[in-house]
Amino acid sequence: MANTPYPQSYYAASANPVPERPALQDDVATDVCVIGAGYTGLSSALFLLENGFRVTVLEAAKVGFGASGRNGGQIVNSYSRDIDVIERSVAPKQAQLLGQMAFEGSRIIRERVAQYNIQCDLKDGGVFAAITKKQMGHLESQKRLWERFGHTQLELLDERRIREVVGCDQYVGGMLDMSGGHIHPLNLALGEAAAVESLGGTIYEQSPAVRIERGANPVVHTPQGKVRAKFIIVAGNAYLGNLVPELSAKSMPCGTQVITTEPLGDALAKSLLPQDYCVEDCNYLLDYYRLSGDKRLIFGGGVVYGARDPANIEAIIRPKMLKAFPQLKDVKIDYAWTGNFLLTLSRLPQVGRLGDNIYYSQGCSGHGVTYTHLAGKVLAEALRGQAERFDAFADLPHYPFPGGQLLRTPFSALGAWYYTLRDKLGV
Repeated sequence: MANTPYPQSYYAASANPVPERPALQDDVATDVCVIGAGYTGLSSALFLLENGFRVTVLEAAKVGFGASGRNGGQIVNSYSRDIDVIERSVAPKQAQLLGQMAFEGSRIIRERVAQYNIQCDLKDGGVFAAITKKQMGHLESQKRLWERFGHTQLELLDERRIREVVGCDQYVGGMLDMSGGHIHPLNLALGEAAAVESLGGTIYEQSPAVRIERGANPVVHTPQGKVRAKFIIVAGNAYLGNLVPELSAKSMPCGTQVITTEPLGDALAKSLLPQDYCVEDCNYLLDYYRLSGDKRLIFGGGVVYGARDPANIEAIIRPKMLKAFPQLKDVKIDYAWTGNFLLTLSRLPQVGRLGDNIYYSQGCSGHGVTYTHLAGKVLAEALRGQAERFDAFADLPHYPFPGGQLLRTPFSALGAWYYTLRDKLGV
């Protein structure tokens, strides 16, 4: 049987020790079978276990193998399209519910870290950095919007103030969100998996779901076993493949790239990010960066539509890093990797139910660290019969990509080129 290891990332190299988890080689029964041991699946499993459900998690590779263990590690509130966009497309009550939930994921992460003593280098504080005056105006509007929904841990940064938190001269200002922050993302997933097991949940690794037998008593088949369940939660996101054809029609895997420097030492690291906040800029195809626990700079950006692996990741991302921090020109890059996220046309997550007992959440569109933790709670609520918040997501409109699967990649790349040009022109 194939054994899929973690990619050669900084996160995998610095992961906390974990037990070997077996592949499923039997016929087991459970209340809920969760497909995917990333944040969505692990968060769902935890909330369900805490409410008395028996839970079995199937993971095709290893816990946190996909986006959950490869992302930039930034805790960013709201969704990939903000609440004002949602307000323009749905009824007021639905918009109010979604707005109230937009800041819950970051709280759930901190609650999990505290409750289960997860060692994941959690740091508070995230900066949105404006490159143009237009972007700064957007941040001013965003602050008013978020405060309207009770989110008040925000500070606008003028040109002088942002220099105090980011050692980079390309920003005209920014916004600091103290409920944002950053973590070692793989260690967060591993800690959540240990919490699942501490509550009696079972996780099988190297156990891809190859077929779902639908019906009143659904069965999930793996190469060497099967899980009989009352409910199924599909949480594969960009790594689901074509297991559920209905879910692949309105989404597209995309790749993003990350590099990690050698350790910088305290003085150099502090000169880049004096308060140890994480940063993302406000461009459509944004750059994001932060310091690791051992004082490396983790820098990511770029999007490859269709999720191809670039031949030379460092050649794509290093110039972006040097544009922000030219003083790192002689610094060695120790790790470079890519990971996939799942894009939807609306840039909003897709949540729903197939039949009476198969639930799903997918399509975080590059904004998944906080949303996936909220999604787990919302899915668990729905299985318990409390569907108001689930329905608020499930009722969002979603559309297929223009041109179908054949043309979705070039059309999306063309759209990204247009918005990138607008960013460069400042219009």
